[in-house]
Amino acid sequence: MKFAVIVFPGSNCDLDMYHAIKDELGEEVEYVWHDEKDLSGFDGILLPGGFSYGDYLRCGAISRFSNVMTEVVKAAEAGKPVLGICNGFQVLTEAGLLPGALLRNKNLKFMCRTVDLKVVNNETQFTSAYKKDEIIQIPIAHGEGNYYCDEETLATLKENNQIVFTYASENPNGSLEDIAGIVNERGNVLGMMPHPERAANDIMGGSDGLALFKSIVKQWRETHVSHA
Repeated sequence: MKFAVIVFPGSNCDLDMYHAIKDELGEEVEYVWHDEKDLSGFDGILLPGGFSYGDYLRCGAISRFSNVMTEVVKAAEAGKPVLGICNGFQVLTEAGLLPGALLRNKNLKFMCRTVDLKVVNNETQFTSAYKKDEIIQIPIAHGEGNYYCDEETLATLKENNQIVFTYASENPNGSLEDIAGIVNERGNVLGMMPHPERAANDIMGGSDGLALFKSIVKQWRETHVSHA
C-alpha cells in the first residue's frame, strides 16, 4: 500500500507521519507538496498536523484552497482512506469532507500531553485492530481542538455511528460530547485531534497509535489483494 503525506507550508508533523508509515508499518510513503495536482498513484492520503499557512484566518482555512485539496476530495469520493490528524482534521472540516468545526480550546491554552482515548467505534477501516471501548493512550498537541457542531449534525453523527474516538478520563479542550475523532458517513475519511503517529513505537512512550495504521492497511489488502 502506498501513502501520500500531504505537506502544506507550516506542516510540522509530516516527518512523524512518514516515520510511522515507513519505519514502523513498513509500507510505501511519499511526501506530496500542496500544489500537486494528481494523487492517483496513491492508495491512502494522510494530512498531518502543524500550522498550515500559519493558521491565518482560521486553522485550515487557507489550506482548503490548495491545489492538492481538489485531489484529496477526489480520492475521498473514490473511496480511498483519508486521514487528517490535528491540523489535518481542521483542514478536512474546512474542505467539507467532515462536518463541524474546531474551535479554540476552552482554556484558551495550547496543550501538549498524552490523554486517554476511548475507541467508541471499532467497525471502521481505521479502528478494526482495536476492541470496542478500548482505552488507548495517545498524545495531543493543539490550541484549537475543541470540536463543535450543531444539534442536527450531532444527532446524525450519533445515528450513523460516526463518532470514533472520545476523550476518556478528561476532556482537555471542551469538545462537544468529548469528541476526539469522527468519520464521514461513508466511513473512509477520519479526522482526529490526537496524534497516533506519535504513539507508534514504545521507545516514543507508547505504541497504541500503530494499530490505527495497521487497520488501514489490513482493510486495503482485504479489498485489493487477491487471496487466490
